[in-house]
Amino acid sequence: MSEEQTCSQIGKGWRLALVLGILAAITCGIGFKLVTLYVEDQEFLQNQGNARSLRVIQVPAHRGMITDRNGEPMAVSAPVATVWVDPKMADLKHVSLGKVARHLGTSRDRLVKKVSAKRSKRFMYLKRQVEPQVAARIRELKVPGIHVERDYKRFYPSGEVASHLLGFTNRDGKGQEGLELSYEKALHSEPGKQLVLKDLLGRTVKHIRSESAAEQGQSLQLSIDMRLQYLAYRELKAAVTAHRADAASLVMLDAKTGEVLAMANYPSYNPNNPADRVSSTIRNRAVTDLFEPGSTMKPMTVAAALMSGKYGMRSVIDTTPGHMRLKGKTIRDHRNYGELDITGIITKSSNVGSVKLALSLEPGSLHNLLQNVGIGHATGIGFPGERSGRLPYLADSQVLQRATLSYGYGLSVTPLQLAQSYLPLANDGVMTPVSLLRTDKPLPPVRVMPAPIARSIRGMMETVISIKGTGRQAAIPGYRVAGKTGTVHKVGNNGYIDDQYISLFAGIAPASNPEVVTVVMVDNPRGQEHYGGEVAAPIFSRTVGGTLRMLNIPPDNLVRPEQQVVKR
Repeated sequence: MSEEQTCSQIGKGWRLALVLGILAAITCGIGFKLVTLYVEDQEFLQNQGNARSLRVIQVPAHRGMITDRNGEPMAVSAPVATVWVDPKMADLKHVSLGKVARHLGTSRDRLVKKVSAKRSKRFMYLKRQVEPQVAARIRELKVPGIHVERDYKRFYPSGEVASHLLGFTNRDGKGQEGLELSYEKALHSEPGKQLVLKDLLGRTVKHIRSESAAEQGQSLQLSIDMRLQYLAYRELKAAVTAHRADAASLVMLDAKTGEVLAMANYPSYNPNNPADRVSSTIRNRAVTDLFEPGSTMKPMTVAAALMSGKYGMRSVIDTTPGHMRLKGKTIRDHRNYGELDITGIITKSSNVGSVKLALSLEPGSLHNLLQNVGIGHATGIGFPGERSGRLPYLADSQVLQRATLSYGYGLSVTPLQLAQSYLPLANDGVMTPVSLLRTDKPLPPVRVMPAPIARSIRGMMETVISIKGTGRQAAIPGYRVAGKTGTVHKVGNNGYIDDQYISLFAGIAPASNPEVVTVVMVDNPRGQEHYGGEVAAPIFSRTVGGTLRMLNIPPDNLVRPEQQVVKR
């Protein structure tokens, strides 16, 4: 072998050894780094990987359902979706971004501008409460960074019919008005949390574990019967339109349990449409609006007189000449009724007779009875904004105020309070707490007047519905009705307004075995009629008549064949 060949072989061997050495060094370096990463940096790297792939997501929970006494849904949480974006991960050049924008009701340029302005953020709502079918189309487009999650939206099947009672929630599902607000704690739901593994596009690959379970809201069963609620609302709406009134309210109570069967107001609003929620329409007039009850308080005055022992059923009061002067003021009847027995004072709605009865009693007698039947303090139903009304405590020397109190002036009530005050008359003298929730075991009643007196007053109130009374239009064919009309002047900034009225009717049916107590209030009727017997009484007749038939209450005033008059 020549010297040149030998040198060539030595050179090749040296280069091979160098390459092998370099490869060995690289291999050792890689091995050392792997060992280091596995042993020393494993926890750090694991955390970094998890931070980029593991996410804690919310598990939606629905708000508690509100139903009527028969289980009919009044407020439900309907499934919707929330569309949100991770601005850092969003692909603003994606070919389907324009379609996403159209589904969201905007343009591609506006969407790009909106997301670009939040590039430093990791979360931004694009649209909430999206319809499920629209959300499904957006999800199918698979635009990186844009996500769709399940959510719930509050829906009210009855619309404006029960809106004042139910109220509404905000976008976050928190009660803002009505029962949604007062029972927020019970209805509120708490979303759960779940750990999931996501890929680079934000798609969920695997559910790891549940961090916390979702807590669904409790259901709420009301005492309301939606059949009666619809009936009451329909009649109020028709009456307000016919009489060109400002508003009207109706409250119907179960005479035996005190449960609220219907509570309707008109005008109303649609809680499903946020644009309808203006301050002038959202208040529940049945528990917030105060008015003087007028002649609907006269049965209480007569009851106080009978309870005093000074008067009996045959006692006579001389109302001649139909008016009287007291402390410089004139108190009038519609005409001179002359001598009236106790029943006649209610039948004819005599102011003079009521005043003479009240002033002959101990000064606190009438006040105490009114207080015992719930006048002057809240009913305890816990409704937001409920007013307690006003029942002044009068000194012995305040003769004029004691006189006006006897026929329903100088105090104020809500429609619900007025209905509550009639419960003892319907329930043989015992007072049952009112309730907006269905209850199988009502709270123990409290006796506020002797049973014989309550039954006697109820019998006197039946004469109001007779041909001689002021509430003839409250009559219901086939049923005995006990009730009282009321017509009061509205109060303005400068006292009573001469041409503005509140028309009232409070009644009980059937009178022989009461099932419902109902109060109708019509605010400022501007038609040709304004008396309670002309405006409010017909609403009572139609609503309560339909109610008794709907509830299969047997008639107690059927005309026998031999009593029928045959026209020839």
